[in-house]
Amino acid sequence: MKTIHEPAREIPVRAEADIVVVGGGPSGIMAAYSAAGEGKKVMLLESRGYLGGNLTIGLPILAFLDVNGKQCVRGLAQQFIDRLAARGAATGHKRCKLHMSLTIIDSEEAKNVALDMMKEKGVEVLMYVFCAGVVKDGDAVKGVIVESKNGREAILAKTVIDCTGDADVAWRAGVVTHKGDKDGGLQPPTLMYNMRGVDIQKLRDAIVLHPEDFDMDTMPKEQFKEGKFITVGLRQRIKLAQEAGLNIPVARTILITGLNPDEIWVNMTRVSGVDSTRPESYTRGEIVARDQMKDITAYLKRFVPGFENAWVDKVAPFMGIRESREIEAEYMLTGDDIVYSRRFDDVIACAGYPLDIHHSTGGDCTMVFTKDNHDIPYRCLVPKGVKNLLVAGRCSGYTHEAMAATRVMSTCMAVGEAAGRAARIALDEGVEVGKVNVKAVQKELRETGAYLGD
Repeated sequence: MKTIHEPAREIPVRAEADIVVVGGGPSGIMAAYSAAGEGKKVMLLESRGYLGGNLTIGLPILAFLDVNGKQCVRGLAQQFIDRLAARGAATGHKRCKLHMSLTIIDSEEAKNVALDMMKEKGVEVLMYVFCAGVVKDGDAVKGVIVESKNGREAILAKTVIDCTGDADVAWRAGVVTHKGDKDGGLQPPTLMYNMRGVDIQKLRDAIVLHPEDFDMDTMPKEQFKEGKFITVGLRQRIKLAQEAGLNIPVARTILITGLNPDEIWVNMTRVSGVDSTRPESYTRGEIVARDQMKDITAYLKRFVPGFENAWVDKVAPFMGIRESREIEAEYMLTGDDIVYSRRFDDVIACAGYPLDIHHSTGGDCTMVFTKDNHDIPYRCLVPKGVKNLLVAGRCSGYTHEAMAATRVMSTCMAVGEAAGRAARIALDEGVEVGKVNVKAVQKELRETGAYLGD
């Protein structure tokens, strides 16, 4: 590869903080909020012009409830939903046989609630900055270097929490990361989009009254008789569309009702081989997904009842990434840990979503269901070989199989909350964050409403 030499230069220190959270998505919002208070200066850095991450792209939040209907994600994540619901911008948690539970939110109002929470706790939010490097002293992270239209600047911190989803901070700090399955295959991303003018009742009736033609994977027809719902199925209808010459990249029709009575979010674009850590790959994904939308929309209007007069209202601002980097952590959560509902002494969150592996090629997925919720240990947040850094979100210490379950937003929010509380408590204790008294973290989590399996 051809290279150039960049001369050494002095980088101005923009700010200093006790705790810096990088990434303002579901885990980052929770981490910043729970880290703040007690005189701590907390900064939240975000590359986009709003907070919320995947909360803003039209996805429902899955698995606040586990397979038995027990609410296993509580605490700050539930408080976030309560704030949305008070504004008429969130539903309750509806049980779903395939996804454990479904919580519909308004993606725009999620941005407002996130900002309000940061203001409430005095978190300093800085948008339009990318993490371009880290400041290290030996194996200790002492801050991050950001890049913006203002150039390169350093932000120093006693503790950094990586909530980027792609482990950007950890990777730049030299933490070992891995991507995908044993062959490097990544779960493909989806560009969500919204359709209005849908006759929801007509769609509901087709599924309930004619399940032989409008088949649903696993989900009983009774699930669609009332309330909000998500469809995963209509495989026969897709085959008819493909026979008619339409290019449909998935095997299943995934549709999510919105808060408006004529609104459906479409979760059907899929671009294999996209790596969100490589801009040329991510760019290709966005372009291909927009091309796929044309045939998917034609399929819905021609083959799915209720869409005859529907139109595309808006497209998500970015592709939803299911998988990229995961760190090597002090403990790597495995698929077996999830399937067998294993418990850990250093539990800091519980989760209830099954293994849901979207195949790296083709248009289908594999789901492995559990009999109960499972623990996420604190050690999954602690990267090997680097100090003063926690990693929270889908890029924590999970294997490819485990990440297929822990990537959902409810789990990311619970883990983010734990990371923020641990960072603040470690500073109070005067210890490195990887050696925090986990019992003290657990005590505060329980006292503030989190569920830790007891």
